[in-house]
Amino acid sequence: MPRAPWLLFFVPLLSSGCSGESEAVASGRPTGSVATAPAGGGPEGIAPPMPSASLEPLLVPPLPSSAPPPAPKCPADMVLVWQPATRAGHYCVDRFEAVMVDDATGQTLSPYWPPEGGKAGYLEKVWTDQRGSGTALEQSMPLPPLPAWQKQKKLKPRAVSKKGVIPQAYASGKDGALACESAGKRLCTMEEWKRACRGEEDRDFPYGTAYQHGVCNVVGDVHPGVLLWENPSINHTDPRFNLVKGNKGAALLRLTGGTPTCTSRWGDDAIYDMVGNLDEWIDDPEGTFVGAFYARGRRDGCNARVTNHTWTYADYSTGVRCCKAVE
Repeated sequence: MPRAPWLLFFVPLLSSGCSGESEAVASGRPTGSVATAPAGGGPEGIAPPMPSASLEPLLVPPLPSSAPPPAPKCPADMVLVWQPATRAGHYCVDRFEAVMVDDATGQTLSPYWPPEGGKAGYLEKVWTDQRGSGTALEQSMPLPPLPAWQKQKKLKPRAVSKKGVIPQAYASGKDGALACESAGKRLCTMEEWKRACRGEEDRDFPYGTAYQHGVCNVVGDVHPGVLLWENPSINHTDPRFNLVKGNKGAALLRLTGGTPTCTSRWGDDAIYDMVGNLDEWIDDPEGTFVGAFYARGRRDGCNARVTNHTWTYADYSTGVRCCKAVE
């Protein structure tokens, strides 16, 4: 039977009307989506090619490390101290009492004069005039030399913790704070100083729980003021006090680290002479120094303190030790 002309015309129209759907299926697009020409132009009804999947591996962030944090550290001239009960609260304390240097030049200051230029120069004049009016020892004993550069008012002291030297005395609390600051450190608080003195075993004395005569350089047999001036209560800025020798011929003030029995133990390390040798200023603007010096008759170890002097007071017994936060 011959086909009707209108049927031949209708079939192509049906095929043309479904071409969008068939192309979508072939290209992988969901059926029913509307194809659009690419932005740059192209045959109408033809979809742009799908981007190819990247062959690079996914970057997965690493898991947090389970390694413990690095152990706290102190500079080589300091000792690590902590709270014995918790093993926390770390900080650093000078291993030895401080000697002082000029911050600008590094020259060591005479430990027998104040570490303040103007004051040292003034006292040199005072004691040059006063010399020869005391005991036979005082009359025969020359003043220690004071370098000219140490008399300069612009002098800025810096604390140095070093073994085997005469520690700096004649320092005020103000001098100590400045010297520690120049070294990148600070004066210890009362709590920090006392904890460091008591050692890891938390005892009243660096070496134990009860006073033992002679273990630390304290409660000396003689007083330099008696030998020089027949009076232990006067002339405490005399620069010769710490040069006086005791009955056995040894200097009353010892070198730093010179009393190895008087150590506050912390792990495998130790802090020297926190009791005896020199008193040590702490961070108290009202004025407090601690530990007792070689001729002070105190038998209370790490609890020894003096609070009846101002922040600017200084004499032959007052020295410095610094603290610092851990690195």
